Amino acid sequence: MTIETGPPGSSKAENVVLTGRQSLPPIEFDRAAGSWLYDTNGKKYLDASSGSICVNIGHAHPHIVYAMQSQLAKGAYTTATMARSAEMDRLGARLTAVVGRPDDKVILTTTGTSAIELAISLARMAQRARGQSKRNKILTASLGYHGNSALTLGLSGHRRRRPSAADAMGLAPSFDPPYPGQHPACDGGRCTADCADDVARAIRAAAPETVAAVLIEPINGATGGAYVPPPGYHARLKEICQELGVLLLHDEILTGLGRTGLPMSSHHWPNAQSDIVVVSKGLNGGYTSLAATVISPEVADDIARSGRSLPLLGTMSGTPLQVAVGNAVLDVLHELGAVASDTTRGDHVVGAIRRATADLPVVVDVRGRGYLHGIEVADNWQLDLLRIGREKGLILYPFNGYRRDGGGEGVLIAPPLNISDDEVSFLTRALRTTLVELSERKAEGGASLCL
Repeated sequence: MTIETGPPGSSKAENVVLTGRQSLPPIEFDRAAGSWLYDTNGKKYLDASSGSICVNIGHAHPHIVYAMQSQLAKGAYTTATMARSAEMDRLGARLTAVVGRPDDKVILTTTGTSAIELAISLARMAQRARGQSKRNKILTASLGYHGNSALTLGLSGHRRRRPSAADAMGLAPSFDPPYPGQHPACDGGRCTADCADDVARAIRAAAPETVAAVLIEPINGATGGAYVPPPGYHARLKEICQELGVLLLHDEILTGLGRTGLPMSSHHWPNAQSDIVVVSKGLNGGYTSLAATVISPEVADDIARSGRSLPLLGTMSGTPLQVAVGNAVLDVLHELGAVASDTTRGDHVVGAIRRATADLPVVVDVRGRGYLHGIEVADNWQLDLLRIGREKGLILYPFNGYRRDGGGEGVLIAPPLNISDDEVSFLTRALRTTLVELSERKAEGGASLCL
């Protein structure tokens, strides 16, 4: 049997599949294991960004591989409306316990984007069930990212990915987030909990009776490089939403399930719980498409009383294979202690970042929590940072265009949550030597090699 691997007359397929691009061409991938990627020449690279900040328990983890193989042998697919397994409800119960919302309901879906759209639909349904038929607007921050659909891109404050005005369906962010340089209304440029009053002004400007929900990342993800809000901000935001009858939605697609050192990034502050929260990357570990929308009992009851059907979830939502992966990932997270609510993890990574970035002129700022850190660098040096890092065996994740003027460059450091001490030592050395080389070039007045 002959199988064609490329167009007629060609010996192999090259560039047939179109993909997104980053600043550097991708490595020629051969395999991955643990915290490492290997190219076709045998060189290995520390995956310091956990893929797209999703491979939270490392590559090819034997427990996940076994769970997937076992489920594939029993059957990968059915829809829950036709055949429902007890493992689905077990996953829901375990997830709600982990995120500290044991009385909540869960809807499983495929991607962070679909889970955010589901959260928006549910918020609108709940408002209508309360007799608030005009509440359909969703307010978001001017720096943030909530998905890759037309709706979520229109709402997102990712300045490089926002659609043109003609394609945004009339949608746009409504308020500024509480981060230095991102919130001009702050006196002296330092944000406080009172910055949440900017959200109240946005709700009133939109007319409260038309606003269904506020959607926000508790800790900023890749758009601005792990900005952390000031203490008290989320508690004040929750108060505002409750006062004005607006639901609060948390996007924890990137930060949920241990990434910031606690089960959820909102757990870093008291009184910060939302009405609906979305998780994805930490739940699927990069092994399959899986996301979850977690709904408070009050909102779930409103929806149930409305008599309306839940939004359709899609062909691949909540399959046995997805459920098996989700349960296996939670097994590993529990074993690591990554979802223990009484202990903040990641101090060894925090220390590594501090040591690697200390006293270097090319480093403008370092921010983040736990296993998620943004390193902001001087303008026009990001590409060299990525290139030198790769030469030294580091895969880094770029972020840029986050400043209000459209500038700003940096990289995310977000290793797997089970990175070993030896691997943290390698990360420290490789990142330090990369940044030192970059700083020396800058100090010498040399132009970026990659402009």
